[in-house]
Amino acid sequence: MISPALLRRGFSLGLVALFVSALHAEVRCAKLFTDHMVLQRERPVPIWGTAAPGERVTVAFAEQTKTIAARPDGTWRVTLDPLATSAAPRELTVRGTNTLTFSDVLVGEVWFASGQSNMEKPLGERKGQKPTLGYDLEIAAANYPLLRLFQVPRTDLKQDGPGVLRWLPCSPEALRESNFSAAAYFFGRNVQQTLGVPVGIIHASFGGTRIEAWLPAEAFADPQLAGLEKERYPAWVPGVQPTELFQSMVRPYAPFAIRGFLWYQGETNCTVPDSDRYAHKLTTLIAHWRRAWENADAPFYGVLLAPFDYSKWEKFGTTDQALPRFWQAQIEALSAPHTGYAVISDGVDDLHDIHPVNKRVVGDRLARLALHETFGRTAVAARGPTLASWKVDGATIVLTYAHAEGLHTRDRLPPTDFVVAGADRVFHPATAVIKENTITLTCPDVPAPVAARFAWHEIATPNLLNRVGLPAVPFRTDEWPVKINRPATKSLELRP
Repeated sequence: MISPALLRRGFSLGLVALFVSALHAEVRCAKLFTDHMVLQRERPVPIWGTAAPGERVTVAFAEQTKTIAARPDGTWRVTLDPLATSAAPRELTVRGTNTLTFSDVLVGEVWFASGQSNMEKPLGERKGQKPTLGYDLEIAAANYPLLRLFQVPRTDLKQDGPGVLRWLPCSPEALRESNFSAAAYFFGRNVQQTLGVPVGIIHASFGGTRIEAWLPAEAFADPQLAGLEKERYPAWVPGVQPTELFQSMVRPYAPFAIRGFLWYQGETNCTVPDSDRYAHKLTTLIAHWRRAWENADAPFYGVLLAPFDYSKWEKFGTTDQALPRFWQAQIEALSAPHTGYAVISDGVDDLHDIHPVNKRVVGDRLARLALHETFGRTAVAARGPTLASWKVDGATIVLTYAHAEGLHTRDRLPPTDFVVAGADRVFHPATAVIKENTITLTCPDVPAPVAARFAWHEIATPNLLNRVGLPAVPFRTDEWPVKINRPATKSLELRP
């Protein structure tokens, strides 16, 4: 005979099971679907979530209605047809056994911004870092209702704060509550003000993390990356090992319709040092992120790391050549179609601070890339002087530049940070002379030059600019071996 206590316990468990079942039967949407969201214009728009298996789910927005039955595992997904730009607030409804209503929904441009601490750095104060330049005035003036911000919380932080996991119309309060990325904010503000359309930015960054953490498990099937997913790195919090941040901070937000990606990462990989393999890792990440978002040509714009004296820090295992070699890797990966990179060597005032405080220059340079190359605003210059070709002419080296209209120096002094070498591979400072879009290099110590380098040093802040003030891109014409590592005595991991 069953005891009364067991009967009561069984009844209670049954009630719990019914409650859980009822909750599971409710129609739910993925995390990105909230009030105030921005949907991507001119592209198919996936809407997805969970419901009871077989349950009919209907999504309605902008005179479109789509209905589908939930799969046996309880997941469902519909895709809205491409939407026209709209700044008029409208409702999106999702109906099943229950109804979800999302209000103040706009249609415009959506971008996904990610990386480590320099992308994560907020428009304001952060413990252990100097505040961003002019943050108090910038925050006070940040009333841009057509700019919407979605903050993905780090996996080691609270997931239910008022400023995370919900779309927020940009305001001083929203920036403070979300600790939103300063670089991503300046990008979004610039694009929104220039195009005059709603803009949404999804921000998911985690300071001190390697690129391997942002790659999916399937990326390591690549023979060049095989085995790296099993490595474990020094870390002060859990959840930042290979593949883990892709699982927690990237995959849940795909394939929410977006225009493209912003990426500011690499300091931790640079300090390993990892320059020789980083280009392939970044190329692999771009391919897999595009695949996750089902958008093979999605623009992907990155930031060349800022000048910084890595070699002066005992805990890093690098020489002063590691950072320029890393720039070379970044440039290689971000020179493919539908990619680009921002150079910020002129935006650093403290070469001993790994978190430069001028984040407006970062956001604005990324915005230039998007405006020129994604949105066809050809009047907006996007790239600084870039080496197009070079030749040896007797005792001189002649460099020809692209994107060099109005080539000049910001201090009206001769161009700095050029060096040349002869067959002995010993580099000496060179005298540089500008003539239209070319620069000639000479050096009395190198009467027969065979190679040239520019800004090939970790703290190089050269003075060469084009007409609109964009700085020249670092380069080297040689392929000689570069020593980038030295014995390290302490942890190689960067903290945010």
